Formats: sequence, structure tokens, C-alpha cells
Amino acid sequence: MSGPAGRARPSARARRADPARRAGFDVLRAVGERDAYANLVMPAVLRERGLHGRDAALATELAYGTLRGQGSYDAVLAECLDRPIDALDPGVLDVLRMGAHQLLATRIPAHAAVSTSVALAREVLGSGPAGLVNAVLRRVAEHDLTGWLDRLVPEPGTDPDTRLAVATSHPAWVVRAFRDALVAGGRDRDELAALLAADNVPAAVTLVARPGRGELAELLAAGAAPGRWSPYAAVLAGGDPAALPAVAAGRAGVQDEGSQLVALLLATAEVSGTEQRWVDLCAGPGGKAALLAGLAAQRGVELEAVDVSGHRAELVRRALAGAPGRWQVRTGDGRELGPAVADGQHPPVDRVLLDAPCTGLGALRRRPEARWRRSPSDVAALGRLQRGLLTSALQAVRPGGVVGYATCSPHLGETRLVIEDVTAGRDDVEPVDVGQVLDRLLGAGAPAGAVTGGYLQLWPDRHGTDAMFLALLRRR
Repeated sequence: MSGPAGRARPSARARRADPARRAGFDVLRAVGERDAYANLVMPAVLRERGLHGRDAALATELAYGTLRGQGSYDAVLAECLDRPIDALDPGVLDVLRMGAHQLLATRIPAHAAVSTSVALAREVLGSGPAGLVNAVLRRVAEHDLTGWLDRLVPEPGTDPDTRLAVATSHPAWVVRAFRDALVAGGRDRDELAALLAADNVPAAVTLVARPGRGELAELLAAGAAPGRWSPYAAVLAGGDPAALPAVAAGRAGVQDEGSQLVALLLATAEVSGTEQRWVDLCAGPGGKAALLAGLAAQRGVELEAVDVSGHRAELVRRALAGAPGRWQVRTGDGRELGPAVADGQHPPVDRVLLDAPCTGLGALRRRPEARWRRSPSDVAALGRLQRGLLTSALQAVRPGGVVGYATCSPHLGETRLVIEDVTAGRDDVEPVDVGQVLDRLLGAGAPAGAVTGGYLQLWPDRHGTDAMFLALLRRR
């Protein structure tokens, strides 16, 4: 059938967005409109639409890949538009970004990437925006990503930060912060490109067999492979981890190996005297608390898990349901624990884990949208909270006890500088060499290059984990 001008009308199929691309677009809109996290929204969208197999994989790749590459794609799109990119309707911009991802970072043929994007725009935005999408994406398709980079940014020797920021889709301030952290950790600044590239590789699904509830052998029998570092870790090759009986029953959980090592190292550090009580001071959503509960039960120690958010405290209760030993979960501000111990309203603590609220820049593989939501001002604001929580933790722990200060961020403003500021001028706190504790825990199997200056700093490119930081501090 022909239209008024004698042109063939697009088929009904061509006018409809395919389910995978519509699902990817809806996740992007949830991230943009509601500040949602893609890793929380995507499973619900897939279930709601009944997407499985290749369709589910495509929807996931389109949403996550678009979020990871947003900085690069925006730079390219800005060159292909006749108006400022900020003037675009957010929905139009998301369709363009997802189309650019297909053109510049996947093997989807250019004609398919353009036509499916136009169909998506027509369905969700209307015919007018669909025409804009068609014109802009045809311009994007004129070069590959390397070709666009050569046109957009100087050669590496003249402005390395700008090129790396665009090429790896990171804000420039994050690029600079990561370089500073690498140098402080004893690594060559030339390794920065590898670190940034690793942020754009989806993280493997890592499981933890929770002590006292599950066995690693059960996870291996289900098809998982042993982890690299944690004796409780297994890596799932694919599929939904919630479908595993061990995960569904709470005998195992999803937890990055870096997160597992933080809890294990705190539990391995030497303390003097008899132990009675451990505290997880910022426990939500409960992964580390669940691991610590099993270790504490083996020693007859009680675990107290605290979180300031009632919702997150409820997530901790769910994670601990069925855990062995004695444990309790309560809602409260971690900054109040130290004064409560000093006033005699709370008994002193033997070990405190403080996994402090942070920017999450160490987990960009899992939450790619975080790089666009954070700014340097967040580091300063969170720094005040981190210092207050660490001061409270050191006040709560008894002499001879240990505090583990952890962040899922390598930013110096959230790691070493916090430790230095809080411990400056104090003669009642001494650092514990994490390297010695790591050797005690894993021996020859310890991750190489993970400890510098007595601190643990893991890296996704070198260790395959989130960029977790840990300092251990002992009260004299």
C-alpha cells in the first residue's frame, strides 16, 4: 500500500518498537526521571514484560551499555545536532543515546540500529521526534567511535584527561581522582586507561556461601566456578542467581568478592581479650552483615547490625533471617553509638565494621549511572558524614578492639584523607597493617598489589572486584 505521496508506508512491524528496545528505553527513563538504579529496575521490567533469553540480554545490554557510554555518546550527538543537546526532550535524548550505543559499540548493523530507533521514537514520542532521530543517527553512523574521538578531542599527548574522559565515558573529575588514587596506591599513572576501561565491562555475578547456612560445594555443583580470593566466593557464568535454591533459601547471596574480603579481614584481625559483641554500623542492605553473622556465630559472638534507614534495616533483617547465632538489627544513626558507649548506655564493642556511605565510584561496573549523578561536592558532603561515623566507631570500640573503615570508592577524599583527619593527634589509635592480616587470611593466595601503606585498595582491572578500600584501626 502506498501513501499520499506515492511512498510505501512502513509496515506495522516497522512502526512498532520491539519489546527488548522498549524495555531498555523504559529503564533509561526510570533512571532519568526517578533517579532509579538500573540494576534494581531492570529485573522488574524484564519480569513485567516476560522477556527471557536473547530479548532479556539485549534489553540489559542496551540499557546498561547506554548508561556506561553516555558521556561518549553525548559528545558525538552534540556534533550531529543543530541545537544544544540540553534543549532536547529527555525521552528523545534517551532514544538517541541508545541508538548511538548500537551504532558505536555493538555489532548491530547500522540500518537496523537506525530503523529500530526510529520505530521506538515513533511509538513512544511521535512522528516528529522520529524524523529527528532518523536524521541524527544517520550522521552518527558516518564514523565509528575511534573516528569520532579523533574529530572531537585532541591526541593523548596534548590533553590526555579530556580524551580519556570522552573515550571511556567518565566525567573528567573522576578521571583525575582515579589517577590520584592510583599514584597514592603505588601504581603507575599510565595504568589509568586500563582502570577506566574495566569500569565499562559488566561485572560477573559473584555469590557468597554464608557460613553456618550454606556450603561452597553447593554453589559449585550448581555450575558456579570458585572465586579468585574469598574462600566463600563462587562466580556464576550466567542466568538469574535468584533461581538457585541456595540463593532463594538465603544459604547464599550475591556479593562482590571485594565486599567479602572487607568483612573477612575485619574478622581476621587480632584483638586482645575475650570477644562478645561485633557491630556492623552502616549495615544496609545486609550482605556484609550476613557474612559477619556466620563468622560471629562460630566464635559465640553476638552481631548487632545498625542502619539509619528503616527500609535498609528491613533489608538487613531479611538477609539475616535464618542466620545462626545471636544477632539483632536496629534502626539508628551510627554517629550516636560512640557517645552511647561513652555514657554507659551501650556496652563496648570488640569489632566495628564501618562500610561508610560514599559516592560508589568503585562500583561503576554495577551502577554505571552513578558516574553521572555524582559531583565533587558530593565527596565533600559525604566526607563530613564519614568522619563523624569513624569518630563514633573509634569511640565505641574497646581498647584492644578493631575498627574496619571501608568504602566502595577509591577517591582519596573518601579513603586515606578521612583516616588521616580522624586519627590526627590521637594517641589512642594505631593502624593495623592490612597486608599482614591478608596474608594470615589467604597466605600465598592473597591478591597481589592490593595493599599499599597498610591499606587495602582493590581495583576492577587488576583484581576483578569493585574498587573497595579498607583501613583497620586498633584502639590502644
